[in-house]
Amino acid sequence: MSTINSLLRPIFDLLQAPLAGLPVLVGIVVWSIPVSLFALWVFKKTSNQAQISAVKSKIHACLFEIRLFNDDIRAILRAQGEILRHVVHYQGLALVPMIFILPPLVLVMVQLHSFYGFSSIKPGGEAMLTTVMESNWRDRWDGDRPPVRLELPAGLRPVTPAVWVPELGEFSWQIAADDWGDYELELHLGDEVVSKTLTVTDSIVRLSPTRPDRGFLGQLEWPSEAPLAKDSSIKEINLGYPEGTVSLGGWSVRNSYAWMVVFFVLTMVIAVALKGPLGVEL
Repeated sequence: MSTINSLLRPIFDLLQAPLAGLPVLVGIVVWSIPVSLFALWVFKKTSNQAQISAVKSKIHACLFEIRLFNDDIRAILRAQGEILRHVVHYQGLALVPMIFILPPLVLVMVQLHSFYGFSSIKPGGEAMLTTVMESNWRDRWDGDRPPVRLELPAGLRPVTPAVWVPELGEFSWQIAADDWGDYELELHLGDEVVSKTLTVTDSIVRLSPTRPDRGFLGQLEWPSEAPLAKDSSIKEINLGYPEGTVSLGGWSVRNSYAWMVVFFVLTMVIAVALKGPLGVEL
């Protein structure tokens, strides 16, 4: 997963660069168009278009039968049973192309989540940095707490000293930003030095709320930074960026996953609008 992320990061950074200064909704619309075209193309190439068309015709015929014989209960029940059977058949036919569509779609979504799921802090703003230690930290370090030390570059400053919660194995700091920029924080544990990025900007750029461990799911969910070393004393590092916001006119929603809802709706609308011109039977 680490190799895939390292290949995709520069590609998405390059493609997203022209959209960095545009509203979130514009960027979502722009991305939904090629994703819709890709999904339609894969659906057409990997599905049995003739069978899908035939099954849809049978469903329409059953609906017409219900309308035509609306005073015949036995005919209505029979037609409803046929509709259910044809719908199950249709779902089976649609499942095949989804096997090919979903994996690349997931990779696209997790990359875009780094841009649209969160908002950067601004100069004067604050964020919480949390370091989660490995569960066996007591075996690695003597004493009541690991010897963690945070170093911040110029432009960032600590608001609070480190808060240690031994029950959770977590260190937390409140950090304030004094200037725009891309920063790299350093955590020192004896001879081990672990870094974490922090971005202060008003543009829509890649943000990394979490630097994960080397587990597959962690790297899949958080692709923006290389995973921590396998032998690191730290399990993951979290940075509390504000949740992303999607706005349309006077309507605004602040939620990390709001953009995904808008993205899926737009993708489906565009796919339905283009299926006819592209000759795709959905």
